[in-house]
Amino acid sequence: MRYLLAAINAKYIHSNLGIYSLRRYAMERLGLGQKDEQGAAAGMSGAVKVPTEKETVGMKMASGAAEIQIDLGEYTINHQMDQILQDIYRRKPDVVGFSCYIWNIVYVKELIHDLKKVLPQVRIWLGGPEASYDAVHLMDELPEVELIMQGEGEETFTRLVEACEGGTDVCFSELPGIVLRRSDGTIEVHCPAPLMNLDDIPFSYGDLSGLEHRIIYYESSRGCPFSCSYCLSSIDKKVRFRSLSLVTKELQFFLDRRVPQVKFVDRTFNCKKSHSMAIWQYLLEHDNGITNFHFEISSDLLDDDELALMKQMRPGLIQLEIGVQTTNLVVVKEIRRTMDLDKVARRVAQVNTFGNIHQHLDLIAGLPYEDIESFHRSFNDVYKMEPEQLQIGFLKVLKGSYMEEMKQKYGLLSQSKPPYEVLRTNWLSYEEVIRLKGVEEMVEVYYNSGQFRRTMKWLSQEWGDAFELYDRLAAFYEDEGLNGVSHNRLARYEILYRFIQKWRKRAEIFSINETSYQDLLMYDLYLRENVKSRPSFAPDPSEWKNETKQFFMREAKERRYLKGYEAYDSRQMAKMAHLERMEDGSFVLFDYKNRDALFGNAAAFSISQDEI
Repeated sequence: MRYLLAAINAKYIHSNLGIYSLRRYAMERLGLGQKDEQGAAAGMSGAVKVPTEKETVGMKMASGAAEIQIDLGEYTINHQMDQILQDIYRRKPDVVGFSCYIWNIVYVKELIHDLKKVLPQVRIWLGGPEASYDAVHLMDELPEVELIMQGEGEETFTRLVEACEGGTDVCFSELPGIVLRRSDGTIEVHCPAPLMNLDDIPFSYGDLSGLEHRIIYYESSRGCPFSCSYCLSSIDKKVRFRSLSLVTKELQFFLDRRVPQVKFVDRTFNCKKSHSMAIWQYLLEHDNGITNFHFEISSDLLDDDELALMKQMRPGLIQLEIGVQTTNLVVVKEIRRTMDLDKVARRVAQVNTFGNIHQHLDLIAGLPYEDIESFHRSFNDVYKMEPEQLQIGFLKVLKGSYMEEMKQKYGLLSQSKPPYEVLRTNWLSYEEVIRLKGVEEMVEVYYNSGQFRRTMKWLSQEWGDAFELYDRLAAFYEDEGLNGVSHNRLARYEILYRFIQKWRKRAEIFSINETSYQDLLMYDLYLRENVKSRPSFAPDPSEWKNETKQFFMREAKERRYLKGYEAYDSRQMAKMAHLERMEDGSFVLFDYKNRDALFGNAAAFSISQDEI
């Protein structure tokens, strides 16, 4: 029989760890192939394709029974549904298993309806968090589905394959961890499958073909020790860890292949110090100078030993995602979250002083007891911590979560369809949700992009209230009819300058003049790249053409600032670097050959007029 494990991902850039893991585990347990170096990475990048013979594994079970093929189908929501349907049809699978999450379940449902029409004999199985909870209701909704795998799927999927290959479905009735539709249409809910020993799960990546430009997902633990009411990870309290000997061996696989980024999916990576310290120590000692590792952590769990280790790391070796969610202690208690907010702020500040680690802090809008003013304060509290990114997420009322149980008490109304995002609560109106959506968009454009860092730092300091600044900026976009329009980078600079001009006329909150803000904006613009076009407010660079020529001629002889340009003459250097004059007559030199390892910004030098 031929089995197809399919994942419809949100983006091209992510590996699909779930289906890789199911496939690899089944192949080892069933004796399918010796090495299977290509199989785990078989998939699509950018366009739908039928796998090659090398990518398709068709090996016989050790017993000599019928041929078993376990293929992978990787798609994105950017693919048209008809493309995906055609690809699955051409593969002619006997069984299709879909990995279901809140971001793809709508697509999966649509696909299932049509798939059964063109492949009426195909058996359809589902798994993943969006299928696991309220599985009976989903089975009623999708009569095409034969069964749903609940919980961890590696062992369950393998035993299902064994049952199918045995030539009878009677064995299905004995399998834990599934919801099964019997031949008479009745639905059976079986007992949960036992939790797995993570050391029994083989490494998911036999090869990285097709994954060269993707973020690689990896897990060293499952489960979470905390009980946050909005999270499904809180259901499984038993945290299990993969042996460090296996983890370090697998991380070396990524290091040897110079993978750009590996993202740990561990829910709270540093919940066990001996585990996190050992992994971080290994990465420090075996750093290849390229690979970045992403971790979700609780910063208040960090101690001095871990911080001392982090301080030694190469800029860009690791990055941290920290879920603050709220700074309102009443809300923290209500959502069953364990967090020392003062310690969070201290630890984030300490890491900031190292200058080598990207920190990504999260907030959730729509939590119980958090009204707009409370969120306003939470935003400002986190903004003051100066993370590299501040992400505003909106509460998602997930099936099976405690938050879903409490939605009546909270007056919590959410979208009827995935991702079940909050619409209103007893404390937050839908109008205010819309308002926060505007703030979120402005934060993404003007803060998280990193393209306006100096300007926004000055602007927020002068404004005195960061939330109000982004809220006003969102209102400006709305008033000017700028929403729903695709703006290029230069346009974003011009819009921000117009915003500054508008508010300088209305309020006495600015200590520096418009020209100084022009300087800040031009500094931010050239810090990222040597753009050829300039915003409409920018001065004409021909005004300092002679100074620029003189500077680079002198630099070609003396090499005061531009290191690594020895093979280039002055004219070539002038094209590879940029000299910008500031309001006070001084200059800033941007060196694009030498960039900041953490942010990718050009090296920048302030040069007085006398030095030109």
